Amino acid sequence: MPDAHDANALSDAPTPFHDLDAYVALPRVSGLTLSPDGSRLVTTVTTLDPTKTRYVTALWDVDPTGDEPARRITRSRKGESSAVFAADGSLLFTSARPDPAQADDDDAPATLWLLPADGGEARVVATAPGGVGAVVTAADTHVVSVTSSLLPSARDLDHDEELRAARKKDKVAAILHSTYPVRHWDHDLGPARPHRLVASLADLDGDGAGSPLAADDDPRLDLRDVTPAPGVALTETGAPALSPDGRTLVTSWYVPTPRAGIRSTLVAVDTQTGERYTLVDDPGANLGSPVVSPDGRFVAFVRETLTTPDRSPDVTLSVVALAPKQAPRSLTRHWDRWPTAATWLPDGSGLLVTADDDGRGPVFHVAATGGGIVPVERVTADDAVFTDVQVARDGSAFYALRSSYLAPPEPVRVELRDFLAADEGAREPVEATLLRGPVPASELPGTLVEVETPASDDVRIRGWLALPEGASADDPAPLVLWAHGGPLNSWSTWSWRWNPWLLVAAGYAVLLPDPALSTGYGRDFVQRGWGSWGDKPYTDLLAITDAVEARDDVDATRTGMMGGSFGGYMANWMAGHTDRFRGIVTHASLWALDQFGPTTDHAYYWEREVSATMAAEHSPHRYVGEIRTPMLVVHGDKDYRVPVGEGLRLWRELLTSSGLPMAEDGSTVHRFLYFPDENHWVLSPQHAIVWYRVVLAFLAEHVLGVTPDDDAHPGLPETLG
Repeated sequence: MPDAHDANALSDAPTPFHDLDAYVALPRVSGLTLSPDGSRLVTTVTTLDPTKTRYVTALWDVDPTGDEPARRITRSRKGESSAVFAADGSLLFTSARPDPAQADDDDAPATLWLLPADGGEARVVATAPGGVGAVVTAADTHVVSVTSSLLPSARDLDHDEELRAARKKDKVAAILHSTYPVRHWDHDLGPARPHRLVASLADLDGDGAGSPLAADDDPRLDLRDVTPAPGVALTETGAPALSPDGRTLVTSWYVPTPRAGIRSTLVAVDTQTGERYTLVDDPGANLGSPVVSPDGRFVAFVRETLTTPDRSPDVTLSVVALAPKQAPRSLTRHWDRWPTAATWLPDGSGLLVTADDDGRGPVFHVAATGGGIVPVERVTADDAVFTDVQVARDGSAFYALRSSYLAPPEPVRVELRDFLAADEGAREPVEATLLRGPVPASELPGTLVEVETPASDDVRIRGWLALPEGASADDPAPLVLWAHGGPLNSWSTWSWRWNPWLLVAAGYAVLLPDPALSTGYGRDFVQRGWGSWGDKPYTDLLAITDAVEARDDVDATRTGMMGGSFGGYMANWMAGHTDRFRGIVTHASLWALDQFGPTTDHAYYWEREVSATMAAEHSPHRYVGEIRTPMLVVHGDKDYRVPVGEGLRLWRELLTSSGLPMAEDGSTVHRFLYFPDENHWVLSPQHAIVWYRVVLAFLAEHVLGVTPDDDAHPGLPETLG
């Protein structure tokens, strides 16, 4: 782990993790964009607003050399996001801050703003009735593309505004669907659908020449819709890509499949005419995350095979010529890792690719030229996860956000020139250099160690163990096993929402293991648990818990368990199959698999992956009568991925059918924490505080044996009463 964040050297003062109010107020860094000349890095910092009830974002400059401190460059009550540099060095971003040309409206959608390269005040350059977002720019021209939602019958943006005004005036919220899906995570889909709009920043100066800010008046971009009548095609496409000359937009494009499903193809759209052709259509896979090569000739993209009840996905990086009717070529077919994002090197010879790997997320180099098996080489040496990779145009270095369980995301520089100059096969991974970011790292309340054990089939199972300060054989710490969600996921990096250090500050050791189905260990490791969630994932978790409980600094007699989403499924399955835990917390959890499948927001995924036999044999609800462990059930009503019906049914059956039912006087050891206006994660600051306080109170009562009226009990928020 990086020495700069050694958790062994702590002061005597409490850390922010000892105080939930201080924790939710910690600034949070996300996103990174590099200016064309390499002189500026811009990141986003999220902070708590004065009411302490919502978060607001601002943009900060980070010095790429690391010499100068970071400085804030935007400030507003609404916040700013989606920052990206234009070809001339101007900075584009989206914000719902008041438009000086319009009357103030707290419900106004996000607009596109431009901050000139040579300084000055930001100004609005584009608006749309449905708001703008997901900004992308061309590397060599003034072309910009944004997403905006339009009502299906809207002829253009002006007509869309009229239709929206009519719906608002008549208080119509109804949506008439003819396609599927109708919901996504925490929001309804429709009636408006995402479109892709394009414009040229050069139009802002009146004659198409010079700086976009040469005019003294207040011109706006002419946003042109290049994806009319898209239907569900752009429902969840992720970030598209513009060719360097701005003439072509490459994006995922969803098409229908049998039994009300969809899958993504890859299309190319002419930004002048709107003409579209299919770049790649693979009936057996979803295609996404396109990136266009610097010379505009090729597109690299991620291919993920469609699953079946017997076959887990295979994720690879492919490349195809940016022209009609070209055959794609896989670059990583023989690499047993799943690429998550890719960035071209300036000369087009290869790509920098991120992927989960053994509880980390390094950057790898993948050659884009040559035939046969393409070599994949690790670039970064840090035990960390890297995201938002930005390559300098001279190829000398790249910048990224680095995070781990020892530090949240922070901007770093990685020298690349010597790595690429070395002979293939002799290249050594490079340590990242921490830049002077806008947020200093906080002290941690304990230490982090790596743990592993062989599973029942001798497969290595590993994870992270966060230990409280002072845990020892003389003072062993109680243990909480925390199962991750996904299930195709890994406990590899910092999470503001699922943060083990808050439990560590309360005195617990927290085990974060990667059982079968976890990513970063190869496809066979995923396949071990495919279609049998209650088998290898369950026994893997028990095996590594056994190994950790054998440590002399862990108290095996005081152990709890918790998990969210798929981790909540594992919590429910554990509750019906073992009595070893003193208390179990299950958040946004799957309970009755036959009920969950048709009601989740994207039921076709479930139908592809889960057979009726699997749903019957591995459904936790069938074992409710075996539950002898107190459970805390948590669910948000706006959770469409795991609908609230799962939590409601679990709660009812715990009280009526478990081995610890409700007593005749109405009392119960179980608890149900319900959030009417939260989604899958519970994101608002005060609700996050409630979540952790209730969880800590429940664990204190059942794992530590502390009674609620004891001074050592953390207590519940008064706002719950």
